[in-house]
Amino acid sequence: MIERLYIHNFRCLENFEFKPGGAPSVLLIGKNGSGKSTLAKALNVLQRIGRGVTRTGELVKPADCTQGRKDVPIRFSIEVRLADRLYVYTLALELPDRFKEFRVLEESLHLDGQEIYTRHQAQVSIPPRGNKVGAQFSIDWHVIALNVIQDPVFSRTLSTLREWLAGMVLLAPVPSMMTGDSKDESLQPLADGGNFGDWMAGLLAQYPAAYNDIVSYLRDVLPDLHQFRNVPIGRDAKTLMVDFRTPPAGHLELDFDVLSDGEKCLFLGAVLIAANKAYGPLLAFWDEPDSHLSMAEVRQFAVALRRAFDKGGQVIITSHNAETIRSFSDDNTWVLDRQGHLEPSGIRPLADLQVRGDLIRTLLSGELAS
Repeated sequence: MIERLYIHNFRCLENFEFKPGGAPSVLLIGKNGSGKSTLAKALNVLQRIGRGVTRTGELVKPADCTQGRKDVPIRFSIEVRLADRLYVYTLALELPDRFKEFRVLEESLHLDGQEIYTRHQAQVSIPPRGNKVGAQFSIDWHVIALNVIQDPVFSRTLSTLREWLAGMVLLAPVPSMMTGDSKDESLQPLADGGNFGDWMAGLLAQYPAAYNDIVSYLRDVLPDLHQFRNVPIGRDAKTLMVDFRTPPAGHLELDFDVLSDGEKCLFLGAVLIAANKAYGPLLAFWDEPDSHLSMAEVRQFAVALRRAFDKGGQVIITSHNAETIRSFSDDNTWVLDRQGHLEPSGIRPLADLQVRGDLIRTLLSGELAS
């Protein structure tokens, strides 16, 4: 999972270093505008690379530069531990004068300290390995090398990182856009939850046992849930129906679309937990998962997420909710702070700030800063 993430000259993130050290669950707190959602946008750049986006112009725009500083490269560097091996991927993008689209300045991949490839602008270098000679070749300087390199010796290394990046789950759900309709089967959810039905359909099609995991979690928070099912509504489409029952005779079946915003988020959380168990370990970043939940549900929801990812994977969430914040220790809570719109975001572990007294009162007073 993520051990270190470095971002420079991307929106409000400048010389920004986040080092969760592979912790299975992490909480990010801070005022609005401190950079929490921007961190998710930076991860989305890497996610889209994993999902096959090759053109730099589809990844970043000139407006993404901090305070419009186009003369400074945008940099991303991620260190990820997968199956006890450390992958370090670095990408720097520059926008020379008169260029309309960023080009690659530097790009590299290392595995456990061993160089897989390096790149400077258009020139890619693969070092010699054993009896095999190295290689040097040029590619379009607007194309990401990670998606085009074909190295038979390290093909699995390249595909492992690409698949992990592609599989990152980045969520900032908009419940009104979440429907139970599915026309396709996908294991790549959209951030707003707009293809929730497709995600659930894809998960259950490839991993049928996930149904029991979803129901098991949901019955803890929705005790009258009996079952759910995908009902055909056309030649190639289905819709999710949810069955509630209260003994001895009470019975109600509802279209997923009419559930409350909070209930939809509980379903989303259940599918995330089941997905991590079925085809993880996953990296999940969820921006304010508690924003649609009642106070009584928040702590249970946060604890369930943490417990699920303790068994594998990594979940990073942001929150302003006191109950969620109290569900995390100082050691896995990070504080983002930004003094103003002309200043970059800073980040520090809460444990380093040595907060005296009640943390929630300190947050409410606005006295907590990184």
